Amino acid sequence: MKDRESVSPPHPARDVTEHVGYRLKRAAAALRGAMDKALREQDLTVPQYSCLELLDEHPGLSNADLARGTFVTRQSANVVLRGLKDAGLITRANSTDHGRALPIHLTEAGKQRLHAARGAVYTIEERMIGSISARRLTALLADLDSMTEALDG
Repeated sequence: MKDRESVSPPHPARDVTEHVGYRLKRAAAALRGAMDKALREQDLTVPQYSCLELLDEHPGLSNADLARGTFVTRQSANVVLRGLKDAGLITRANSTDHGRALPIHLTEAGKQRLHAARGAVYTIEERMIGSISARRLTALLADLDSMTEALDG
């Protein structure tokens, strides 16, 4: 087994806190914490909010689609969807004309809850990116996409 000194870091860094992965995780944790707090006031979790957003943009998605879109397992998505259904925020068909996927839709209450939650989440995002110029934000988004593609490919 190689010791730390014999493995070259991917870029100059004095310690782990200067690595890109560490900084990404730190930013993600800060965002998640702020969203958890804001969404708690809307009686939603981050995965529930994410499902509502996806269903607003793409009505009729399946459990598997929502799991992929919210970065959770299908089993976890089922738990999230059960909570949303019990709260009257979504409807889920009991059967479908084709395939096995049961389409899911927002209810009117779901749309209202999403609208209230979206305002809180967008305020957090505005605060997060407020110190970045539009040009740098565009570059940051492109860089994040490139990093994701490098790891997915």
